[in-house]
Amino acid sequence: MNLSKVFTKTIITSPERQQEADTDFSIVKQVQAGDVAAFDRLILKYRERVFGIIYNLTSNREDTSDLTQDAFIKAFQSINRFQGHCAFFTWLYKIAVNTTRSHLRKNRLRSFFSLEKLHEDGLNAQILEQLTDKRGADRDTYLHELQEKLNEALQKLSIPHRTVITLFEIDGLGHSEIAEVMGCSEGTVRSRLHYAKQFLQGELGKYLQS
Repeated sequence: MNLSKVFTKTIITSPERQQEADTDFSIVKQVQAGDVAAFDRLILKYRERVFGIIYNLTSNREDTSDLTQDAFIKAFQSINRFQGHCAFFTWLYKIAVNTTRSHLRKNRLRSFFSLEKLHEDGLNAQILEQLTDKRGADRDTYLHELQEKLNEALQKLSIPHRTVITLFEIDGLGHSEIAEVMGCSEGTVRSRLHYAKQFLQGELGKYLQS
């Protein structure tokens, strides 16, 4: 099995992204004009997505809740500096990712990849069946082993590599958006993504065979 089938990517087309960006910028302008309550609309819209990206980097729900709150607080405190040069969600994700990376470095935490989270994000039964033809207890055992192997493999990746593959494979961000979030070039994003995929394919080996 190809590695990409293990991940479930959120696909958003360019027209949808542009419409989303325009709507968000309109709300941001309201907040900047003094309508503080309007920021709640952005929280409601992006809370789950921000929680998801942070959880996939920390695999700790308590830390994720705290970091998600911190990210939105920082975004609100900095809202007057947002001028629309990039999409609001890209700007917000950058804050969330940087907040999480600082937390991971400070606490020397290791991130775990969650098959449970993938399932919540839409990993359907067909893909699960492609992972294994086992049934019942054997299937549960196999998926548990795969979970452990994914955890072990991602623990070995650096935070930047882990972040790139999470943003790309889980949240469906493009190379340019990831570059904006991480403050690096698209070439660096492609390089890190290629390395991370190759590394995970090598680590997961037999689990990803067709």
